[in-house]
Amino acid sequence: MANVLTTGAWFSDPPKKPSFFARLLRVHIEARQRRADRIVAQYLANHGLNKLTDDSERQIERLLFKASN
Repeated sequence: MANVLTTGAWFSDPPKKPSFFARLLRVHIEARQRRADRIVAQYLANHGLNKLTDDSERQIERLLFKASN
Protein backbone atom coordinates (compact mmCIF):
# COMPACT_ATOMS: atom_id res chain seq x y z
CA MET A 1 0.00 0.00 0.00
CA ALA A 2 1.39 3.38 -1.03
CA ASN A 3 1.81 6.13 1.47
CA VAL A 4 -0.61 9.02 0.81
CA LEU A 5 2.02 11.59 1.77
CA THR A 6 4.54 10.28 -0.78
CA THR A 7 2.14 9.64 -3.67
CA GLY A 8 0.21 12.90 -3.36
CA ALA A 9 -3.07 11.05 -3.74
CA TRP A 10 -4.98 13.68 -1.76
CA PHE A 11 -3.85 16.38 -4.14
CA SER A 12 -4.48 14.50 -7.38
CA ASP A 13 -8.27 14.44 -7.08
CA PRO A 14 -9.94 17.05 -9.28
CA PRO A 15 -11.64 19.84 -7.34
CA LYS A 16 -15.32 19.24 -6.75
CA LYS A 17 -17.72 21.43 -8.66
CA PRO A 18 -19.79 23.67 -6.36
CA SER A 19 -23.44 22.77 -6.10
CA PHE A 20 -26.08 24.58 -8.15
CA PHE A 21 -27.28 26.51 -5.12
CA ALA A 22 -23.75 27.53 -4.12
CA ARG A 23 -23.14 28.88 -7.65
CA LEU A 24 -26.53 30.61 -7.66
CA LEU A 25 -25.81 32.26 -4.31
CA ARG A 26 -22.35 33.40 -5.48
CA VAL A 27 -23.81 34.94 -8.66
CA HIS A 28 -26.52 36.69 -6.63
CA ILE A 29 -24.01 38.14 -4.16
CA GLU A 30 -21.73 39.32 -6.96
CA ALA A 31 -24.65 41.00 -8.75
CA ARG A 32 -25.68 42.82 -5.58
CA GLN A 33 -22.09 43.98 -5.05
CA ARG A 34 -21.88 45.32 -8.62
CA ARG A 35 -25.17 47.16 -8.13
CA ALA A 36 -23.95 48.71 -4.88
CA ASP A 37 -20.70 49.74 -6.56
CA ARG A 38 -22.65 51.42 -9.37
CA ILE A 39 -24.84 53.31 -6.89
CA VAL A 40 -21.84 54.59 -4.93
CA ALA A 41 -19.96 55.57 -8.11
CA GLN A 42 -23.02 57.40 -9.42
CA TYR A 43 -23.49 59.26 -6.14
CA LEU A 44 -19.85 60.33 -6.03
CA ALA A 45 -19.92 61.43 -9.68
CA ASN A 46 -23.14 63.41 -9.24
CA HIS A 47 -21.89 65.20 -6.14
CA GLY A 48 -18.30 65.71 -7.30
CA LEU A 49 -16.82 64.37 -4.09
CA ASN A 50 -13.12 63.65 -3.82
CA LYS A 51 -13.31 62.20 -0.32
CA LEU A 52 -16.04 60.76 1.82
CA THR A 53 -17.46 62.74 4.68
CA ASP A 54 -19.76 61.50 7.41
CA ASP A 55 -22.72 63.08 5.66
CA SER A 56 -21.90 61.53 2.28
CA GLU A 57 -21.50 58.11 3.92
CA ARG A 58 -24.93 58.48 5.51
CA GLN A 59 -26.46 59.46 2.19
CA ILE A 60 -24.85 56.48 0.45
CA GLU A 61 -26.12 54.14 3.17
CA ARG A 62 -29.63 55.52 2.67
CA LEU A 63 -29.37 55.01 -1.09
CA LEU A 64 -28.14 51.44 -0.66
CA PHE A 65 -30.86 50.66 1.86
CA LYS A 66 -33.51 52.10 -0.42
CA ALA A 67 -32.11 50.16 -3.41
CA SER A 68 -32.24 46.86 -1.50
CA ASN A 69 -35.98 47.15 -0.85
